[in-house]
Amino acid sequence: MNLAEIQIADLLAFAFFLASWIGYALFADILKLGKASLMERMHEYRSAWTRQMLERDNRMVDIQVVNVLVNNVRFFASSNIFIIGGLVAVFGAAETARSVIAEMPFATPSPKFLFDLKLMLLMVIFVYAFFKFTWSLRQFNYVAILIGATPDGISRESIGCAERLANIATRAADHFNRAMRAFYFGLAALVWFVQPSLFMLATIWVVLIVYRREYRSKILESLGPLGTPISQLQDNADSLQSSRR
Repeated sequence: MNLAEIQIADLLAFAFFLASWIGYALFADILKLGKASLMERMHEYRSAWTRQMLERDNRMVDIQVVNVLVNNVRFFASSNIFIIGGLVAVFGAAETARSVIAEMPFATPSPKFLFDLKLMLLMVIFVYAFFKFTWSLRQFNYVAILIGATPDGISRESIGCAERLANIATRAADHFNRAMRAFYFGLAALVWFVQPSLFMLATIWVVLIVYRREYRSKILESLGPLGTPISQLQDNADSLQSSRR
């Protein structure tokens, strides 16, 4: 190992990358400093879903919804395994990969030690994403079990079960969201192989994209403000449709 081979620009780019990812996670997930997010609004829809489920004798529709969610998570978890396998293969052909990247325009050549560190960073990111995907998958399985365990009809017990069901579904979706965020930051980390300055620009781009999708997206606007009852949104849609006629 030769730490002297690492340039200051690479150290700054790596520190900026970690600070951006950790900072955004603190902002969005832990401290929740932002205004109404897409995740918070979707939790209200999950609560509405689980309460409506109590009025259905046959819950095959609800199980089908969970199956769709599980299949989505399973697809990304499986894809993640292929990515990790590909990164392991690159370790065996590191010299070839270095020579290919060195021929790219604006590429800054990396010593072997630094190149291996960049590969290790990608490995850590996608292993982290894999654990998040699999934990999300397990929690969606728990959601399916709770659907079967929730009593029929409207009662104090069934409403409590419905709220727990919505909370677990939201936690599963939250872990899926963090895994997808890791994918985005992993794409930014790929740019580090080319140039550290471009790496920082890609990190900024990812943060802006993720923030826009979670806090400023058109779909969040369509779902309505946080706290708005779904029935009221339906009334607004009906009135808007009538006015257009």
